[in-house]
Amino acid sequence: MNDDLPTQLIDTFGRVHTNLRISVTDRCNIRCFYCMPEHNVQFKPRSEILTFEEIVRFTKITAGLGVNKIRLTGGEPLVRQNLDQLVRAIRGIDRIDDIALTTNGILLADQAEALKSAGLDRLNISLDTLDPDTFFKISRRSGLDAVLAGIEAAQQCQFKKIRLNAIAITQLTESSILPLATFARERRLELRFIEFMPLDADDAWSQDQVLTGQKIRSMIESEFGPLVPKTDVDPSQPSTDYSYTDLDLCVGFINPVSQPFCGSCNRLRLTAEGQIRNCLFSTVEWDARKMMRSGGSDADIARLLVECISRKKKGHGIDSVEFDRPQRAMYQIGG
Repeated sequence: MNDDLPTQLIDTFGRVHTNLRISVTDRCNIRCFYCMPEHNVQFKPRSEILTFEEIVRFTKITAGLGVNKIRLTGGEPLVRQNLDQLVRAIRGIDRIDDIALTTNGILLADQAEALKSAGLDRLNISLDTLDPDTFFKISRRSGLDAVLAGIEAAQQCQFKKIRLNAIAITQLTESSILPLATFARERRLELRFIEFMPLDADDAWSQDQVLTGQKIRSMIESEFGPLVPKTDVDPSQPSTDYSYTDLDLCVGFINPVSQPFCGSCNRLRLTAEGQIRNCLFSTVEWDARKMMRSGGSDADIARLLVECISRKKKGHGIDSVEFDRPQRAMYQIGG
């Protein structure tokens, strides 16, 4: 890489970007309404999806610019065949210290051991409810038992960290809050609640559907006692984390709607078809796939990354009347 290129990705607000989220597919085996439509989903042709070799090349370039944490997402990343091979290849890249995966867990029981052996460090498993009927309302498919089996398999593999992620939606998941907290406590699993964001494919999101982190925290404290703020946390993480007073276990709240956390954001994204995004809610993308497939050098791609980060906005603006909603849904961007 050319000497004139920076060694860090720093935006105009001084935020240093060290965290890369890579979507490996836009396909999924369920149809959660907050992420994708139920029918007539238009997936990208396989020829447009980045190959593992292209993903590894891109990751090496970002590592040279200071990225040291990778998260693999989708769609559902475990529907991509031989994902453990990609994990193993990323594990071999200098300066990459941490590899995580976000999954709905349905295919995890069969793949957990291979992923752990390949070098995967951490897992985020989506679990919005423990009630089969509510699970079906959200995902529009069955599969709760498979998710629970995946969680069990992951725990047996002893990953560095396993976290449960629950989307919080008014008049739908309130009754699931305390059962999820109890489940996580019993199994010593970290739990995070995430406010419902305007990235649903049905374009049906509204502010009154947001079950706020503050309300959920109050519900948990009414059952389990006061939550104590954690101090040993990464300041760039999107979650506000607490610990139970009777149990050293984290429960966190990601509140992008009620309490935006953009000021310390250190994340950039690569979509499954190779578009770089500097924000989950960005309306602009930078085409890394075209550059890679047209003979662009590593330095060319590095300059594209620098340009992308230099144009990052101060915040996503969900809480603003000027908010410009992205045209793409979550499954098309990467969770």
